[in-house]
Amino acid sequence: MKPFQNPVFQIVLGLAAAMSAGALCAAEPIDIGSQRELFIDRHLIDELTGGAQLVLNRPRDMGVAVQFDAPWEGAFCGYCTVIKDGDTYRVFYRGLPQSRRDGTRSEVTCVAESPDGIVWEKPQLGIHEVGGSKENNVILAEDPPFSHNFCPMLDTRKGVPAEQRYKALAGSRRSGLVAFVSPDGLHWNKLRDEPVITEGAFDSQNVPMWSEAEKKYVCYFRVFVDGIRRISRTTSDDFIHWSKPVLMGYAGGPVEHLYTNQTSPYFRAPQIYVGLAARFFPKRRVLTKTQAEKIGVDPGYFNDCSDGVLITTRGGDQYDRTFPEGFLRPGIGLENWVSRTNYPALNVVQTGDKTMSFYANQNYGQPTAHLRRYEIRLDGFAAVRAPYSGGELITKPLTFRGDQLELNFATSAAGGIRVEIQDASGKPIPGFTLAEAQETIGNEISRVVNWKSGSDVSSLSGRPVRLRFVMKDADLFALKFSAAK
Repeated sequence: MKPFQNPVFQIVLGLAAAMSAGALCAAEPIDIGSQRELFIDRHLIDELTGGAQLVLNRPRDMGVAVQFDAPWEGAFCGYCTVIKDGDTYRVFYRGLPQSRRDGTRSEVTCVAESPDGIVWEKPQLGIHEVGGSKENNVILAEDPPFSHNFCPMLDTRKGVPAEQRYKALAGSRRSGLVAFVSPDGLHWNKLRDEPVITEGAFDSQNVPMWSEAEKKYVCYFRVFVDGIRRISRTTSDDFIHWSKPVLMGYAGGPVEHLYTNQTSPYFRAPQIYVGLAARFFPKRRVLTKTQAEKIGVDPGYFNDCSDGVLITTRGGDQYDRTFPEGFLRPGIGLENWVSRTNYPALNVVQTGDKTMSFYANQNYGQPTAHLRRYEIRLDGFAAVRAPYSGGELITKPLTFRGDQLELNFATSAAGGIRVEIQDASGKPIPGFTLAEAQETIGNEISRVVNWKSGSDVSSLSGRPVRLRFVMKDADLFALKFSAAK
């Protein structure tokens, strides 16, 4: 008898097949509900085959947004935070004309405003006297060390008192982080005099946020571990009492000096926290002394270089470093290769129907110091990309709520995307097979997927499924299940 005809062999083979099928179904499906999911990490990705790969996109340089040219601002402005509050955009930043020890009276906290996030002005607020005049854009002064790294947030928690719509953390290792509150982002008071967080280095931007996903306040802040600049996280129910900090690890990436973390919920998918971190390379010197003198950089600030990297997390003690390469590369010109330049500001904001912007400190320690704007398409931090020869993406098992599937995507004129919906074991579901899928071609922020029977997927809502994307010369940025309009 041949081996494959042996009844025992057939039983073993059947058991193996059953175990294999069981393994496909064993993982608990990911419930994405009707929330938008970005291909910014491997959260939904099970398989990438053919030429398909997850790639990092890079932003477009849109030029200078804010010049740090007021007498109380200057070359050492830094630790910027951008907040969109209704129809008003504000950027908050440290003003410091000359290099000083951290936390001196030379430091002030400034604000600039914009109606669109593109054109900015500095309001004459009349709140604090600086240099003998109140005609300035200063919102905090003469209160060291808090202007060194004052970091505000807009509190979107339901039921927050009107006088505490804005909150902030600021301080040093010696003072600890002190909490501030404000009704309008311009007039600030301490929530209490005592620090609310005391374990940390705090010599950088310490980033608070309200997490709707976790229903908690979260703060990501700087610590040192074995001489490396790292990030810790703590949480709070009331912004006063905070949990014991935990050190963040890096899944899939190296441990590097991350000077600022700039972590915040992505405004179109708040369950994903996006960090545009400043990656710092101490003593990695690019300029010669002569070149440094030529661009007028402070003599103490050209011995290092830095760029911006994309890090993400969905809560917990791990960042995903899916992309170790630089997201914000230093630009052309010696002025971009000095110490502590290319530091992204906190928060990404929408600045067009199809675009969003982030901002970065440039020309640090130089007379030309400024904040620069960078633009990317909505959801477009990264994408699953397939070449002309084609490729496929298969998701992990997931459940959803909704009537139709929307994609944020781009193809060439020759390219396209077809979507098959499978059951959790990978079997195509009749009505949603690849043969019945209509090809999606174009370049849109939101396009509904269709099959021969139409776009209605409500019969599959709540059922574990996999999505199979067959792609050619195409980028897939995000997906979302939604109610039919």
